[in-house]
Amino acid sequence: MIKTILTGVTAYISTSIDYLIILMIIFGSTKHNQKWLVYIGDILGTSILVITSLILAFVLGFIPDEWVLGLLGIIPVLMGLKLLFFGEDDDDAEVENSLKKRSSVVLNVAMITIATCGADNIGIYVPIFVQSSLSSLIVILVTFFFMMTLFCYIGYLLVRIPKVAAILERWGRYITAVVYIGLGLFILI
Repeated sequence: MIKTILTGVTAYISTSIDYLIILMIIFGSTKHNQKWLVYIGDILGTSILVITSLILAFVLGFIPDEWVLGLLGIIPVLMGLKLLFFGEDDDDAEVENSLKKRSSVVLNVAMITIATCGADNIGIYVPIFVQSSLSSLIVILVTFFFMMTLFCYIGYLLVRIPKVAAILERWGRYITAVVYIGLGLFILI
């Protein structure tokens, strides 16, 4: 069970460390009385990505040979290498402008979550979900919910500390890339 929790924590952190910066931008651009709406929007967006990953994992679960499923580990390795060599394509100014344009904070945050995290989350989650038993899957999903709540709270707190934001902005891509590659190798093995 500890291994399953650690897998969930590692997978969530690897797909969300760069999203932490976006959460900080969202919290910084949202009125104080609407902070809970950001959390609800994050739950909605993340839930859509997790459900999509679960559906894909279910479909891929019909592939009989386990070694074929292990090849899904190539996806996070390639994502990590792309991140190391080419960087990210998230535009923080675009996120901030998007928040100002739309009236519904919940839907706006959900759309931003899906747009900025979609490929990462699905690329990492599907291989993990495919290789998980039902009980492990439940533990991973509970871990994801806990981590999402924690990241939302950390994003809210970090928006008040500019030096931490600068460190995440500078090194977050490299940390994320290393974790992607590590997860991909773990899945391949």
